Amino acid sequence: MSAAIKERKLTIARAMAEAVAQEMRLDPRVFVMGEDIGQLGGVFGNTRGLHEEFGSARIRDTPISETAFIGAAVGAASDGMRPIVELMFVDFFGVCMDAIYNLMAKNTYFSGGKVSVPMVLMASTGAGYSDAGQHSQCLYGTFAHLPGMKVVVPSNAYDAKGLMTAAIRDDNPVVYLFHKALQGMGWLGTEKGATVAVPEDPYVVEIGKAKTVREGRDVSIVSLGAGVHHALRAAQQLEQQGVSAEVVDLRSLVPLDREHVIESVRKTGRLIVVDEDYHSFGVSGEIIASVVEHDIRMLKARPQRVAFPDIPIPFTPPMEQWALPSAAKIVAAYQNLKNEE
Repeated sequence: MSAAIKERKLTIARAMAEAVAQEMRLDPRVFVMGEDIGQLGGVFGNTRGLHEEFGSARIRDTPISETAFIGAAVGAASDGMRPIVELMFVDFFGVCMDAIYNLMAKNTYFSGGKVSVPMVLMASTGAGYSDAGQHSQCLYGTFAHLPGMKVVVPSNAYDAKGLMTAAIRDDNPVVYLFHKALQGMGWLGTEKGATVAVPEDPYVVEIGKAKTVREGRDVSIVSLGAGVHHALRAAQQLEQQGVSAEVVDLRSLVPLDREHVIESVRKTGRLIVVDEDYHSFGVSGEIIASVVEHDIRMLKARPQRVAFPDIPIPFTPPMEQWALPSAAKIVAAYQNLKNEE
């Protein structure tokens, strides 16, 4: 294999589609269901090309009936298949939460472990392009809070492929949340840092393992999804001020790699958590609690969090951008942290 092929770069959308295709070739039990995932290739591109290769029997376009097709996937998974289901926008969870949480997440428990539910529920997340309150949420904390489901959130194409492969092979239900701004779809805007080199051969990124994507000594910035890229930009800005920032990509919320976060904060003594989900009752509070409960003496100052305020996501661009996390807000959080020391 040539160096050019080894270093080929993919968008997250293409990496997801490649992982699904490779697993479908290996395992006839794998199939995909969802709205517009067939000939259209998915609104966000993550099933593009699959219908042409596998046909409508294994790439199944569904009516707009999320409860029906997610419930059908639970039944198929319980009967030995390995379905992948797309909930087009994570915001639509409200119309099918019974199928997700009272069936998908709990049936293994209800059966005393006799029935596994090996399925993947993938859904888009994220704001920033004026789609307002019903199409722009992240809701990471909502799914992570409810037992019975693994939850993964890739920030780049390499992790996207490896986490998708791991999710399909997992015998537990996995919620796979991809941020629209990272997909590589031009009309949504594209985070260039999410398009990275991706090996062609299948591989797995272990679910439940965080990764330090930038080493530092003065502050730990912990995030996931699009927030990782805000954190990296903030780290570059802080470097110009003589501050060495470490950036940790959680990659997975369930299981949560608390040990990795704790080790980073043990080194830096300072913590900022960045989360596009809502400020209260979410990921940012859980990360801070994990550190404080472990050993509050590690901290040189009170932890800071940069998250979405507890309001419905605005439609108008100025208000939406005011509410979203950004590199500037992370830099300001560091200044607040230092002012308290």
